[in-house]
Amino acid sequence: MASQVALNEVDGVEIISLADNTVDFLSTIERKEVDQVREWVKNRMDEEWMRKHFRLPFAEHGYSILIKVFSEGSFHSILFDTGVSREGVVTNARRMGLNLWEVECIVLSHGHYDHFGGLVGVLKVIAKKLPIIVHENMFKIRGVVNPDGTIRKYPKFPREDQVAPAKYLRTKQPHLLADASILVTGEIPRKTDFEKGFPRQRVFSDGSWQPDPWIWDDRAIIINVKRKGLVVISGCAHAGIVNTTLYAQQITGVAKVHAIMGGFHLAGKECEPRISRTVEALQKFRPKIVVPSHCTGWRGKYTIFEAMPRAFVWNSVGNLYRF
Repeated sequence: MASQVALNEVDGVEIISLADNTVDFLSTIERKEVDQVREWVKNRMDEEWMRKHFRLPFAEHGYSILIKVFSEGSFHSILFDTGVSREGVVTNARRMGLNLWEVECIVLSHGHYDHFGGLVGVLKVIAKKLPIIVHENMFKIRGVVNPDGTIRKYPKFPREDQVAPAKYLRTKQPHLLADASILVTGEIPRKTDFEKGFPRQRVFSDGSWQPDPWIWDDRAIIINVKRKGLVVISGCAHAGIVNTTLYAQQITGVAKVHAIMGGFHLAGKECEPRISRTVEALQKFRPKIVVPSHCTGWRGKYTIFEAMPRAFVWNSVGNLYRF
């Protein structure tokens, strides 16, 4: 079990949604911390750029966010996950006028293709040597069992030579980035009795497909914002979003949780039965903002909205969050 990690507080953080399952450019958001894409891009770009270059971003079944932390007059920028398609994140970033060259590090939440699919395309745009934080299990040959017992094989994780000059940095333990202002959790302990991983996952090992439900490579991002508390960001939360948040508190020693964001993996027949217990546990953290995204599913999102209407935000690709 990991000991506490010295995660520095930051003055602020900006999070921009680059890939997610949904877009909504019309609904109002009654939260001062959240801006829709038209609003914040217009405030940052001149009229000529808007007329010539701005296009609305699009959705895809995947996840990616751009994270920028600010402290003492400087900033650091990382990319968390890269969506499912080769060009989705790159295209959406260009449409919003974002500079991916500022990215100092890429963190992959786990080894599923809807989170690494755009990696090679993103690296071609960044075009520099930088670390990619991974777990050794991401390189496994993976698939999912169908109802009839057949296996649907997942796309392979990119090889070392496909990401050069960037380099994979393998770690199972908590890992600090950006002058100790961003924390990658490392492997997340499974404490709750209702978060059971992904039972349908299989891994090809010793010549056959073997059950591999726990997805130990699933990690999250933690940021500690001054006077706010923790911002916890998951990719799919195969470890369980409750387990993830409990571990964030444990390894940082910070009890206050300001925001919980990302995929909560509450969609599908095997996951939907745990929605009610998950939401009950999330309420106990008393977050000021909750942004269930990607694989949370509409049933999970609806239940979270009903339970925490003042904290709930429906994510759209292009949303900007400022804490």
